[in-house]
Amino acid sequence: MASQVVPDGITPSPEEEMLPLNPLQDNLLENFVILKNTLVSPNDKVFDQLRSHLQEKICDGNGETLFEVGVGADDSVSGLGNEEYEASVATLQSLADTLESDCVLLREKKSKTGTQGQFLVRRKADSQDFMEVRVAVVGNVDAGKSTLLGVLTHGELDNGRGTARMKLFRHKHEMETGRTSSVGNDILGFDSQGKVVNKPDHGHLDWVKICEASSKVVTFIDLAGHERYLKTTVFGMTGHLPDFTMLMVGANAGVVGMTKEHLGLALALSVPVFVIVTKIDMCPPNVLQDTLRLLHKILKSAGCRKVPLLVRNAEDVVVSATNFVSERLCPIFQVSNVSGENLELLTMFLNLLSSRTPQNDNDPAQFQIDDTYQVPGVGVVVSGTCLKGVIRVNDTLLLGPNGLGDFIPMPVKSIHRKRMPVREVRGGQTASFALKKIKIHDVRKGQVLVDPALNPTSCWEFKGEILVLHHPTTISTKYQAMVHVGSVRQTASIIAMDKECLRTGDKATVHFRFIKHPEYLKNGLKMVFREGRTKAVGRVLEVIPKVASLQHQKNHKIMKMVKQAGGEGGSGQQQHHSGYSGGKKQRSRRGGKHRSRANNTNNPGSSSPSKQGNGVPAPSSPPPLSTTTTQSSPVSPSCAQSQPPCQAASSTLVTPLSPTTQTSTSPTSSTTTHQRPDNHPSLPPPPTSQVSA
Repeated sequence: MASQVVPDGITPSPEEEMLPLNPLQDNLLENFVILKNTLVSPNDKVFDQLRSHLQEKICDGNGETLFEVGVGADDSVSGLGNEEYEASVATLQSLADTLESDCVLLREKKSKTGTQGQFLVRRKADSQDFMEVRVAVVGNVDAGKSTLLGVLTHGELDNGRGTARMKLFRHKHEMETGRTSSVGNDILGFDSQGKVVNKPDHGHLDWVKICEASSKVVTFIDLAGHERYLKTTVFGMTGHLPDFTMLMVGANAGVVGMTKEHLGLALALSVPVFVIVTKIDMCPPNVLQDTLRLLHKILKSAGCRKVPLLVRNAEDVVVSATNFVSERLCPIFQVSNVSGENLELLTMFLNLLSSRTPQNDNDPAQFQIDDTYQVPGVGVVVSGTCLKGVIRVNDTLLLGPNGLGDFIPMPVKSIHRKRMPVREVRGGQTASFALKKIKIHDVRKGQVLVDPALNPTSCWEFKGEILVLHHPTTISTKYQAMVHVGSVRQTASIIAMDKECLRTGDKATVHFRFIKHPEYLKNGLKMVFREGRTKAVGRVLEVIPKVASLQHQKNHKIMKMVKQAGGEGGSGQQQHHSGYSGGKKQRSRRGGKHRSRANNTNNPGSSSPSKQGNGVPAPSSPPPLSTTTTQSSPVSPSCAQSQPPCQAASSTLVTPLSPTTQTSTSPTSSTTTHQRPDNHPSLPPPPTSQVSA
């Protein structure tokens, strides 16, 4: 039996000699085991193996990794002597230098058995390629979200009256009310040694300088906390694809308002959450303890199933950041934006966060659009997140779907990341593209730019599995609400579902249909279904192609035309009935004939003769109702042409009277008198002159 491959000069333990080895594997990394003493004095072969192992870990971590010294697979007792520990640290530093990376000590633990340490190995800053982590900031109104971001990104403490948040607001009404109503973005840059590089120049942040000096950039997505702007908050959580969620809770107010709503939204979208308790400088100790106790109770409940961890020192920060990706651990920080208490622990935690989006350059490119701009001198610019693959300048992608559900080829003219021009963008990174030969009204939020190899198809209908979180009554078919799937935000109608009706807490498979235009969806995407106080979450099960729903769309158009035709007939009857009474069916039929006769009269090219209901040939233009004419002589063409156009059009809309009510014959006169209803609102005033026979 082949023995386990270990570095030269190190004797393997009996347990390691029992491990089988595949003789067909030529790569030594497949069976390379790092022992506790491996880094003390390695030879050239072991050094190359360690270098390859460290490089692989850095690539898997998107540019960074954590490395422990004094811990190995050969001994349950951790720790090295002082000389061995210093030699191991020197070897790790040499390995990092060969990989153009920096090695920074995070924590060091000394015990009776020796010393062990944990180091952060991060690739050095590259202006064209830096790591990016997106953090969504949510919480109830007045929890201190914008204030905390202003303190973190600008490096200045708040005065207690809101000066820090003024640097983040985008609109005048936000400055007046102090409440965020739009999706704001701000960045915090870290270099390869974990130091903050944000240096505001007269209160203004230069994003280009920050990105050039940063190895990692944390993008904060500042969302609205007021219930009125819940639509904006939901779109920010679904469309901007945050890696983590920072839930803000005011220590003096506690868990109130929209805090539980935002926490439930993050849990439904499977986004890891960490909690920030603010305003601890002004909160009494007993109120702070009540807030923390309630937070622990909510996080441990059956709906969350989190493990809360109150962060007090740097060791807690490293433990939290190491185990945070599992989504079970929930760190809790207590900070003050006025005194600056525990802000360094929060900054250290943000420095250790890594992106959760896997990167594979061989995947076909896919980019979702979450905003559009018209830049003077540049043209149409779209911003969003690259989901997969690599997109380079001058690549031709498919943009869509448009109103017809088609995708059109679209070349990428230039690419910007954080306001800095770059040559390419990878999966998990946000960017802005300048597009060629397209109008701004042809691009909208929710569209995608995909590789032609994917052969994308749009859909009008899809099936999803939803869980109703709250609804005051019941949900049945034909119910309409807003659907959020990624950057797609559109009203959809329920066509069918596997239950007769849905109430709060019910779970069902529902067939949806978009109302306005088709969208591009993929199976397995998370979705949020909301309308007013109604909220439901779920995922997309099946996407129905556009071809399969064409017949349904055709039937929908036919029904719409039938309803419009019925509405026109009903309006004609209602208009006729407002002036006269009796003979409903007969007047409706004559009204339709009279309207067609009016259309023929107004159309000069129409020469078809028209007759009145009693068989007498009709004049070219009906006389006003107040005129008195001879029954045997029609109105002369000159009089009809001299009639005002508005008066002629109004007179053509009036249905002629029935023979029993429109004539009054006297023994001495053979004239016909048309009675005009004075209270009719749609008829013009009577003319001053009468038409002679």
